[in-house]
Amino acid sequence: MQIPFVSVHSAGPIRFLWLMLGVWLLTGCAGQSLEDYRNRAPALIPEQFFTGELSARGVVKDFTGEVIRTFDADITASWADDGTGTLDEIFRFDDGEVQTRVWNLTPAEQGYLATAGDVVEPGTMQWRGNAIHMNYVLQVAYGDGTLNVRMDDWMYLITPDTLINQTTMSKWGIDVGEIVLVIQKQ
Repeated sequence: MQIPFVSVHSAGPIRFLWLMLGVWLLTGCAGQSLEDYRNRAPALIPEQFFTGELSARGVVKDFTGEVIRTFDADITASWADDGTGTLDEIFRFDDGEVQTRVWNLTPAEQGYLATAGDVVEPGTMQWRGNAIHMNYVLQVAYGDGTLNVRMDDWMYLITPDTLINQTTMSKWGIDVGEIVLVIQKQ
């Protein structure tokens, strides 16, 4: 097998493997950007969508893509006169567990600083067009203790009342799970 401009025989197997590793790393780093969504509609404006009562339904997947939990959630969203937002979330999982999280969204230079009690590394909520992106570290229960997991959170407004949220969970740069949910305004 020959790849254009590279011969396995002339480059040697080790050089070929290094070349392929480099190509893999470069393509692996190329991901979506908020700029990709700049002209997409409907426009997702956090202060407009995250207002009042919202409901969510979703799944949690493990690293193989298998659904390991389902959940529904109620979200109460509000905004103060100073531009600070609050998302008060109650999650009910199919195994009976109930979790709460209160997000505080504080205006920042490039969006909102997003903090919550179990968020050990806050993220910045940024948006363009119909998409929001946040990247933060969440402390989750694991065994008898906790584990810090990086959350790469993408939200897409599909209709003025319906948002799809997809979150990749990783630890040490390795994907360990995914959360997919639909949020609807009431």
